[in-house]
Amino acid sequence: MGSPGRAERGGWRGGWRGGWTLLLWVAAVGLAVADGRRVRPPRCPAGCTCTKDNALCENVRSVPHTFPSDVVSLLFTANSFDLIDEDAFLGLPHLEYLFIENNQIAAISPYAFRGLKALIHLSLAYNNLETLPRDVFKGMEALTKVDLRGNNLICDCKLKWLVEWMHHTNATLDEIYCNGPPIHQGKKLNDLLPHSFDCITTEFASYQSLKFESISVEAFTFATDRYVVFAQPFAGTCSFLEWDHVEMNFRTYDTIQSTSTVVCKPMVIDNHLFVIVAQLFGGSHIYKRDSSANKFIKIQDIDILRIRKPNDIETFMIHGESFFVIADSSKAGSTTVYKWNGNGFYFHQSLHPWYRDTDVEYLEISNKPHLILSSSSQRPVVYQWNRGLKEFDRRTDIPDMEDVFSVKHFRVKGELFICLTRFIGDSKVMHWDGAMFKEVQTFPSRGSMVFQPVSIGGWHYAVLGSDYSLTQVYQWDTNRSRFVPSQELNIQAPRGFAVLFIDNRVFLLASSFKGKSQIYEHLMIDLSV
Repeated sequence: MGSPGRAERGGWRGGWRGGWTLLLWVAAVGLAVADGRRVRPPRCPAGCTCTKDNALCENVRSVPHTFPSDVVSLLFTANSFDLIDEDAFLGLPHLEYLFIENNQIAAISPYAFRGLKALIHLSLAYNNLETLPRDVFKGMEALTKVDLRGNNLICDCKLKWLVEWMHHTNATLDEIYCNGPPIHQGKKLNDLLPHSFDCITTEFASYQSLKFESISVEAFTFATDRYVVFAQPFAGTCSFLEWDHVEMNFRTYDTIQSTSTVVCKPMVIDNHLFVIVAQLFGGSHIYKRDSSANKFIKIQDIDILRIRKPNDIETFMIHGESFFVIADSSKAGSTTVYKWNGNGFYFHQSLHPWYRDTDVEYLEISNKPHLILSSSSQRPVVYQWNRGLKEFDRRTDIPDMEDVFSVKHFRVKGELFICLTRFIGDSKVMHWDGAMFKEVQTFPSRGSMVFQPVSIGGWHYAVLGSDYSLTQVYQWDTNRSRFVPSQELNIQAPRGFAVLFIDNRVFLLASSFKGKSQIYEHLMIDLSV
């Protein structure tokens, strides 16, 4: 025979290669078969009884992970485990019925049921569950029935998500009764609505510490910008701060040099900024912001014969006219009202002299302007504006309230309340009943020189400072119509607080007489998340 042709040689080579590939494939199949003999399907776990589609487990200490993958129904009953860990049923894509009943389950991982997309019926009945993790049923779109009976569910904010889920799912739940909190005790969880839960709480979080002591603080708006001014008695300055929108903190804006400063009171009239600077020595003065020179210029002195020892300043408007009043705490001075006449501030009225007034508060009672003066020598005195005489007349005093250092007012749903600060004894909250102020609540307040109400949106607080202990923050409970403890602030010898709204944030500014003044941010926290 002759030698094979090219085509024949090529065919042989191709056949050889094909045969070799076939041998490799046969070998691979053989190995796979052999390997398949070694890896057997999962057996029924110890403590469980299994049939083709079902499994029953009793007296096991944890959820086994070796069930056959074709299990359709799975029952755990009378077992000793108290936790269902994450991915506890992974690898059971056909599972439709899962009963975990009469066990001791107290906690469930948020991802305990991950992967159970075919599950139709889930029972966690008669366990020790007080709550369920948020979105524990996420991804289980086939669910038509969930049984949570026989647990001690606490229907608080941590379970609000379940109520929301119940109103958006196609699954049904048997009637479940709440085991708490008191507001929902004994109610059916099925009857609750998302708005049945009050889950927004608040707190004042430390934001910025300032490197100076101060005795008062004021927040104000000028030319659409927001500012803060602290009175520093030891440094002898009014320190103005502005908000840095880039660095997101408060920075120095300007200062007014003075002596033994006790109050720096801003007042905006016809787009002009005035600052009344009250001093213990050297008289008190009024400054005006010169926009062209970009600085404060002193424009007026305050009569030193009337104002000898200023302690507080209040600004207000009555029928379109601008006033301020200075409370004088000396034996020889007089609390005095001044009025703006277009060119300056001039004496308008002297209120009871020689009573050593410590604080003055402007407020409206029954839509009429009033002043309340606090004094170290008598009970707080209430003055009412006489429209005909255009001055204040003494109306009454507040009985059984001696040694009140200051009075500050606030309103809740139109109702008028006042906070009265006492250094020794109890500070008080009182309510105007249409004829007089009546006591609502008392607070132990040894060493307190400020008890200041603060309103932020729909939240109302009272901040009780102390020279001897932590500052107490109380929050108004609308249901009980009284303040309840909220938190403590660590600030030394606080003397005043102010609220500033800026860049969709809210800050509480605190002056400290014996330490660093502080800035806190008001935060809202959703307890249901």
